[in-house]
Amino acid sequence: MTKSAVITNRRANYQYKLESDKIEAGLVLTGGEAKAVRTGHGDLSRSVVRIIGSEAWLINANIPVVGAKYEPTRTRKLLLHQAEILSLATKMRQRKLTLVPLKLYTRGHFIKLKIGLGKPKRKFEKRETIKKRDIERDIAKQLKGKQ
Repeated sequence: MTKSAVITNRRANYQYKLESDKIEAGLVLTGGEAKAVRTGHGDLSRSVVRIIGSEAWLINANIPVVGAKYEPTRTRKLLLHQAEILSLATKMRQRKLTLVPLKLYTRGHFIKLKIGLGKPKRKFEKRETIKKRDIERDIAKQLKGKQ
């Protein structure tokens, strides 16, 4: 049994206030890309999901393949039901949200992408997030030192 590789978007929580609804989508990849994802090679930090027409697309995800003759950040199609796409599109328009890729992982032989709805944070909100994280880290150090 092989260990499944998980590629996470670590910048998602920093750049967006994420909503609770998350959706799992399939991904259309070439053979080399699928092999790269299974070995844990890829980057979602600068990527975004867009709904164009009646299809969902993963834009700017970096999945490098050795010896490939195409761009590693090419646009890739997401496999979602039409009702899910319609639901996401209406939520995005109503609440002014963005679709953010959160994780790229394998489930059996399939490669899945977890996407979530998020509202972009403003600069002062990002600073608050950093301050809160630093305070929690300091508290944890102090508690660890007392034991």
